[in-house]
Amino acid sequence: MRFKVYLACIKTAFVRATAYRTDFLLSTIITLLSNILFPIVTIVIYANGLEFPGWTMWEVLALQSIFSMSNGIASMCLSSVLWATMDHVRGGSFETVLLKPVSPLFYIVTTNFSPSQVGLFVGGLVVLIVSLINTGVSGIWGALGAFVLFIGGIVASAGFYLIMAAISFIWVGNSRLDEISSSITSFGNYPIGIFSKGLGIVISFVVPAAMIGSLPAQVLLKGAEPLYFLGLIPCGLVFVFGIWIYNRMIRRYEGVGG
Repeated sequence: MRFKVYLACIKTAFVRATAYRTDFLLSTIITLLSNILFPIVTIVIYANGLEFPGWTMWEVLALQSIFSMSNGIASMCLSSVLWATMDHVRGGSFETVLLKPVSPLFYIVTTNFSPSQVGLFVGGLVVLIVSLINTGVSGIWGALGAFVLFIGGIVASAGFYLIMAAISFIWVGNSRLDEISSSITSFGNYPIGIFSKGLGIVISFVVPAAMIGSLPAQVLLKGAEPLYFLGLIPCGLVFVFGIWIYNRMIRRYEGVGG
């Protein structure tokens, strides 16, 4: 039942966005172009004779496109939850959410789907297709394994968004929570081999930022390693913790300004 409600809210969000066609198209195109242009830094690095050890330029572009696609899906579903929660807490209007006959978190999530972020996903998809044409994949099992890890990365991104939204209940004056989340997840935008062994373990199996881009790309391009799939566990834990801490922090809400 809740899934049907969520799908209806997604449809409504797209209808509402397309009611202002010019604004929707421009925001989507700008996001799309910005993500098609993001490979320029990587291209410049390789054009100057530098490289990420063990990775060709096209492989790095494929990795970064997977990261962009994962973030795009998570952003569409949950990025606006942080800002909606923060606005309600600062304005003292979260009571209107608490009065709804559904879970506050479910209400916030379903009413804050962000269609404008679709360009983030499409831009990443375009770059991924071009990259794979030039580099290929490790095989059918590598592709299936990468897809599973890709889903795990989306789950991890969603969990980070929920945790930041939960923090906004008590850290009301901080408008940089989204940037903090982006800083954490940005580790997944680079090959895991460039980090120290200890940091690599942390971002793979403790704070699973590598699942958002690096590990799915590793499996897709270079083959699956059973150990990588253990990273799905912390992805699920981060997501569950995000839900738990958000609902927990609602109890800290005290009106205007938190």
